[in-house]
Amino acid sequence: MSESHSSMGTRAQRIIAAAILSLAGIGVALAHHSFAAQYDSNKPVKLDGVVTNVEWTNPHVYIYVDVPDAKSKKTTNWGVEMGPPHMLQKAGWKRNSLKVGEAVTVDAWLARDGSNTANARRVTRKTTGEVLGAATSNSQTLTSNAPAAGAQPAPAAK
Repeated sequence: MSESHSSMGTRAQRIIAAAILSLAGIGVALAHHSFAAQYDSNKPVKLDGVVTNVEWTNPHVYIYVDVPDAKSKKTTNWGVEMGPPHMLQKAGWKRNSLKVGEAVTVDAWLARDGSNTANARRVTRKTTGEVLGAATSNSQTLTSNAPAAGAQPAPAAK
């Protein structure tokens, strides 16, 4: 009986360990959101501004861009999500591809929550016109100089 009891104990421990690992996997999956949950593909936006920060980290690279509003004379800092570093590297990016202070145009989609956050389709350097693919989560990265269909200027700063 002790042998049977011992194997049952081991089996129970394996089941508990598997359950714990499954729950940990759920947490990771939830941390990586879907594009549709956070961004609205029916709300493209064009952000013209200056890079203030680049965060080259997993699971997504973020750039921050100061976007001035001519009407209100205010500047709003936008957080722009791009794809993961490995996808950006496949598209030709390097960690230092964009520099703080560089003027860019970002074609993106607005966040559903109304925040100053967007998901990039492409990033264009204003000085050279070079287009950098953004490895977006929406699988619609633009890498050519063709204009983004329907992109509207950023909403006025609040």
